[in-house]
Amino acid sequence: MWAVIPASIDEVSIDWLTDVTGFELDSAHVEQIGAGIGVSSALYRVHLRGPVCPGSVIVKLPALDPAAVFTSTMLRMYIREVRFFNELASQSPVRVPASLHGAVDEETSRFVLVMEDVGHMRIVDQVVGMAATDAERAVDELAAWHATWWRQADQLAEAGVTVSLGDPVYPAVLPGVFEEGWRKVTAALDVPDSILDVGPRFGAAIPGLLADLCRRPTTVIHGDYRADNILFAPDGSVVLLDFQLIGTGSGAYDLAYFVTQSLTTEVAAEHERTLFDRWTMGLRDGGVPVEDLRRMWEDYRTAALFCLVYPVVASRGMDLTDPRQRQLVECMNDRFARAVDELDLAELL
Repeated sequence: MWAVIPASIDEVSIDWLTDVTGFELDSAHVEQIGAGIGVSSALYRVHLRGPVCPGSVIVKLPALDPAAVFTSTMLRMYIREVRFFNELASQSPVRVPASLHGAVDEETSRFVLVMEDVGHMRIVDQVVGMAATDAERAVDELAAWHATWWRQADQLAEAGVTVSLGDPVYPAVLPGVFEEGWRKVTAALDVPDSILDVGPRFGAAIPGLLADLCRRPTTVIHGDYRADNILFAPDGSVVLLDFQLIGTGSGAYDLAYFVTQSLTTEVAAEHERTLFDRWTMGLRDGGVPVEDLRRMWEDYRTAALFCLVYPVVASRGMDLTDPRQRQLVECMNDRFARAVDELDLAELL
């Protein structure tokens, strides 16, 4: 009898894959992918051979780092992603990988996902930064996403499909893990002065920032809308990955994270307001009432400030001696510093 939810990739056997997907397989070869990128999970590409099967699938399991598993479990990240594929993916206006199997133990957060392999699509390295033309397409798709669930997301949070930014778990968990990450980042990296100014005050501000970002009207937020999670199909359309931070809150949250973290400081400085206006126009085209958009620039600035949580908390599970992981945190810090200066974010603390 094969485990319904594998404890590790070693239990993802031919028999298990056959049971959960219905494929007819002769062999399966596993390789780990995404090391240092998907730090909250372990990602594997499984190459398949057999009479009835695709050439490969992606298998997603809990992270290999215990600290990352702890944070992901506390924030219900694994539960969220499985529930997204099982309950919301079919409604998404943005293409997402087809889910072939998803299961989660909601008591322990042990989980597994078997998904379509979309690794052949074009990806923009977040460290390199996304060009303005790609950013425009990504913002168009983001507006369509937000418009789909506009004013419907509070019910989804109540049902446990998403987690509201106002959920008590965030102020209970984030200040402590932020402090751990802050000590690590400031000890290992040269942190820009703008971040050194706001960082010591940030942990205490987290509850208030989150309260501002979950005021109605809300929508479903992706929660990690950045270049490394956005692929481009040959026709230019977006394929979206990673739904472990699916939440309920202001749509400006996703936009601010994307613009301040996935574009170089130069591109962000030149196109930030244009991309914001493009997003609000996309929402209006999607049926969002204009009166719902009046405070979105205020939400955008609040969300841009909150984005400091990402590189600092993520660094807890990163090896900052690894060039790729170090470079990712450094570029996120530099881009956050640009936002602090140009959007005058320190005044929000």
